[in-house]
This record gives sequence, structure tokens and C-alpha cells, in this order.
Amino acid sequence: MSRATLVGLSVSVLGTLSSLGLVAAARHAAPGDAKARPWPALPRYQAMAVPADNPMAAAKVALGRTLFFDTRLSGDGSVACVSCHRPEHGLTDGRRRPVGAHGIVSERACPTLWNVGYQQAFFWEGSAPTMEAAITGVWRFILAPSGPGRAGVPEVVARLGAVPGYPPLFAAAFGEGPTAENVPKALAAFLRTLVADRSPWVRFQNGETGPLGAAGRRGWAVFDGKAGCTDCHNGVLLTDLQYHNVGIGMDAAKPDLGRFGPTREDRHRGAFKTPTLLNVGRSAPYFHDGRVPTLEEAVDLMLAGGRPNPYLDTALEPVRLSSAERADLLAFLRALTVDFEVAAPALPR
Repeated sequence: MSRATLVGLSVSVLGTLSSLGLVAAARHAAPGDAKARPWPALPRYQAMAVPADNPMAAAKVALGRTLFFDTRLSGDGSVACVSCHRPEHGLTDGRRRPVGAHGIVSERACPTLWNVGYQQAFFWEGSAPTMEAAITGVWRFILAPSGPGRAGVPEVVARLGAVPGYPPLFAAAFGEGPTAENVPKALAAFLRTLVADRSPWVRFQNGETGPLGAAGRRGWAVFDGKAGCTDCHNGVLLTDLQYHNVGIGMDAAKPDLGRFGPTREDRHRGAFKTPTLLNVGRSAPYFHDGRVPTLEEAVDLMLAGGRPNPYLDTALEPVRLSSAERADLLAFLRALTVDFEVAAPALPR
């Protein structure tokens, strides 16, 4: 999404959303797309494409927020969505590999959820076409994997229905009790409200000069100019939503081939989705396998042009920065914080 397409909208729209307890934004639905309906936009954001079978509603968002924090959504009751998407870690988990129910360790690092409603496909390799499908996959294989002695999704649904406080919440949101279909819909509705509209970056995009600080503004000039970071980390989302091979993990005996999995196209071997840089100062470790522990190392790896391999993105080239330019670049990245409290609700009993 180019900077030119990101338009500001009136404060009255934001006020309307706030009165509903909702904050949401994302890309416009394609003209004539009967499967998506635009959701009202916020300043600097376009309207969100929301599936027609899962319209936004305050009761649904409230239910999704509750489920996001509830460990009873997992088969063994040990983890919730927030266990891997922790607000204090930029909605990641601060570990190289997230751990789900029954100690199941994921193969890839946990991606942030900031502005996830803008995604056009989900997961690092883009294998899930909708947020609802992505959530269903995580629920079935990470949070509540079925198996001998394990409570799978059907058992978890029954468990939620037996909690006295949950049926009224589901009835208000869907007109029915919990099901394997409406739980992901509620979670998706909540995730679509995780929009980083209250951030120094968006304020800077709106014309304010102070939010990033002097060093951050100099770092933005490096980021957008000499370092060429905006080739991929562009627009208000700070991502092109495309897939690139930067060489991470390609030296393994059996490398993770990323986007090649769903597309089977050679140009996608080892390519992964460009992550947003919002809250990047809090979301270490970095890259799809979480192998880079610090922001400084991540920056240096990219300034070096990635790691050589036969499928390295052709846009990547080494960039030489002075120590002052590098310091300013890091200052800019650390200024990309998000002023958004994701507070835990009271859970039904």
C-alpha cells in the first residue's frame, strides 16, 4: 500500500467507533467483492474488508476479547491466545518458539497482531486466506489439538457452553451458544480492533513533527532514503504485505521454504511475509524463526543485504551507514511504539 493511498478521515468517525468500544481499520474491499464489506476507517487508514458472514458488532468484539484472555480455550487449560501475543512484547511472546497446549512447540516465531486486520493472507507464509481460517487452524493444532487423552475443539466448545457466564455472551453476539464456527469469528472481530492508530508513527504521518523526536526524525530520513527500508516496509502499515527471501534459515540442511509451500513457485523459496515494524523495539526476537535476538543485530543483518542464497530477494543490497546514521535509524525504529492498552477483562465463571 503506497503512502499516497492512505487518506485521513474525520475525527467524527473515530468518535463513533469509540462510542461503540470498537477500533478497526484495513484495506478497501475490491470493487464488486460480495464477500467483504468495508468497515469505517480511522485517520491514515483505509476501510477494512470485513467478511460478509462475520460483520463487526460491539457484543462480538467484547466476546472475542474475553476469549482471547481465557485459558479454557486450550485443550489442557494451560494457555490462551494472550500467552503468545503479549501486550508487553508488542503482541508477540518474546520467545524464539511459542509453546501451545500440551507443550507443543511451534516451528516459527510468533508474529505480532498489530494491524492484523489489514492482512490479505495469514501466517508467515500466507497459507490461510482469512483471519477466521487462521484462527481455526491455530485453535485446532496449537491450542486444542485432538488426540488420545486430549480435549480437542469439540470438547472445548462443550466446556465453554458449561460455563454459566458464556452462553449469554454468545447469545448476544450470535444468537446461539458457543460453536466451533463462532468462536473463531468472535476472536477475529476482536483482532480487527487491534489497530495502531494511537502511535507516534501515525501522528507523524498526520503531520505532527514532535512524536518521533529529533533522532527519530533523522532516522526516518535514513530509513526512507539511504537505507531503502521503505522498499518493503512502506506506508502507514510499515509493510508491503508481500513475501521476500532475506536468507534467514536458508543455510539449514532442510530449510523452511516459507511461501513456496502454498504456491510451489520457485521464486517463493525461502520467502516470508514482510512484518510490520510497529512496536518492533518490544517484539524481539526477530524474523520468522526468531533466531536474531536483538534489534541491533536485525538491523545489521538487513544493512548487510541479507544472507546470500540462490533465492535472495534481488532488491536487497548492502548499505553502508555511518555510526551516527545507524544510531538514528535505531532511534526511529524504537520510536515506533503503540499507545494501546490491551487490558484483561473479567472472565466468566
